[in-house]
Amino acid sequence: MTIPSTLLTGGRQVVALTGNPRPGSRTAAAAQATAAYLGTALDLSPADPIDLSDLAPELLAPEHPRADRALTAAAHAAVLVVATPVHKASFTGLLKAFLDLYGPRGLAGVVAVPLVIPGDPAHALVGEHHLRPVLVELGAVLPTRSLVITAGQLTALDDHLDAWWSTEGPALRRAVPLEVTR
Repeated sequence: MTIPSTLLTGGRQVVALTGNPRPGSRTAAAAQATAAYLGTALDLSPADPIDLSDLAPELLAPEHPRADRALTAAAHAAVLVVATPVHKASFTGLLKAFLDLYGPRGLAGVVAVPLVIPGDPAHALVGEHHLRPVLVELGAVLPTRSLVITAGQLTALDDHLDAWWSTEGPALRRAVPLEVTR
């Protein structure tokens, strides 16, 4: 993954970060569709998506140059869609391993939108109870509730994005800076 020069110079971009260990997952597709939706709604440019299934072999290695580039890209996003399926009633260990590579406040000022894909609606609060505290600890700004779309609802993703945006869009719009200065 290359880092677009606009990202390093303060470009206004939306980045999809997917923590599903399966390559080509429905979670990755939903993350990219969500990033595209938010990019259009907020007048942000799309950035290359970060699919952690591609980086898994190096996340726990002493050297992780591709993961380092992904960490930089996520930290320079205007909006970061952090997508995860629900595994064992929480977000994936793969996503946790990636986020653990950040130092203190590694996502300071990044506006983050957790996207949680539970198989069972009973796990709808994973984004609020498990993922939000980690992102806040890293300094991310989370102005909205998590976007929760069950696996069975993915076929109607656009309808769910519209419904979520109708209630959460104003807060997200206020939180996204007109210029990114990171």
